[in-house]
Amino acid sequence: MNAVAVDLSSYELVWPTALFVAEGGRIARSGGPLWDERARWLLTEALSGTTAVADFDDAANLKERQNIDPWATAAPSPWDSAGGGQREWFAELINRADELRQASSPRPYWPQRHAQAVHAGIGPDTRREFTRIVDEFYDNGYLAEAFGKECVDDDRYSLPEDPAGIIERRCGIAGLWPLRPDTWDEDTFYGLVEVFHDLVSRPRHRSYHSYNGCGWHYSEFHAVPARMLYCWKINPILRSAGIDYELAAEGEDRGRLVAVTDDARAQLVHQVLNTPVPGVKERIDHAIALFRSRATSSESKRSAIVALAGILEERRQLIRDDLGRPDEGALFEIANRYDLRHRRADQHGDYDPLFLDWIFWWFLATVELTNRLITARQK
Repeated sequence: MNAVAVDLSSYELVWPTALFVAEGGRIARSGGPLWDERARWLLTEALSGTTAVADFDDAANLKERQNIDPWATAAPSPWDSAGGGQREWFAELINRADELRQASSPRPYWPQRHAQAVHAGIGPDTRREFTRIVDEFYDNGYLAEAFGKECVDDDRYSLPEDPAGIIERRCGIAGLWPLRPDTWDEDTFYGLVEVFHDLVSRPRHRSYHSYNGCGWHYSEFHAVPARMLYCWKINPILRSAGIDYELAAEGEDRGRLVAVTDDARAQLVHQVLNTPVPGVKERIDHAIALFRSRATSSESKRSAIVALAGILEERRQLIRDDLGRPDEGALFEIANRYDLRHRRADQHGDYDPLFLDWIFWWFLATVELTNRLITARQK
């Protein structure tokens, strides 16, 4: 079989690479007569421009142009069947997805380079950019499962339910659809950021209904890839605006705005949330959600620390065996002598609340360490 040449230099991803590989791999493994439509829809969404779709369509005739020896006696390749050239091309693209460039915004032009950089809360540009992204999700069918889709062939000539009513039931504010970003206060903006995370769902198939200009109909909805893509698009907007919150991508508070941390601590949270040790995941998830909530307080941080201290107490012998008695004692002295767990009169309570952050991250790192020790002992 002649290898298919895929020119990756012409393509740029507008999706996260991991999401493109996951969705593309599922399509590549699928069969049936509609697989090419699903592939074409993915290429339309995940890659910038129309070049990839054109090359995919062109690959349908690839075998006819490869001057295959008509007298060859070798067994036919599965790629020589209908759509074989396209399948081979698509599989090669997915296998080499790590080589694809990420699409980037143009370098700043003169007005942007010479404008004064000021981030004063949630400015109008941030709200309008959020609206643009939600409109893009809507246009691509990501809200069709939640809002419905009107069709000229239906007896109903309106949406199954008013989108404004759906949003109001979730966040308690009426009249938020269609989106009018200039009318939002800070709480409304943050509420909508979280609400649309829960509403989006990716349609893996679409079909065009031409009668009377009805348009695209969407089906096979899946929430996980849609929410992953939503976070990937929304969090950079928040960062560029100087907002100290981001949408949590995992954990008990997935899809809720949480305090931003540095990369090292974010990686620690990811590792602990994906612990293979049974029996503690729910408590760890809850502790992290308490600590990083947008509405966190000193009391909720104390509660988070207490939850982690309880896990470490259960692993006290493990810590003693691997770290030694003096180190083990110092760890629990923090939890017992300061105003955290027992709240006794002889405990230290007069300290800066930032001390709570230090204790939390220390305890969380120790939980992650003991997770690895337990996993190593189980091998």
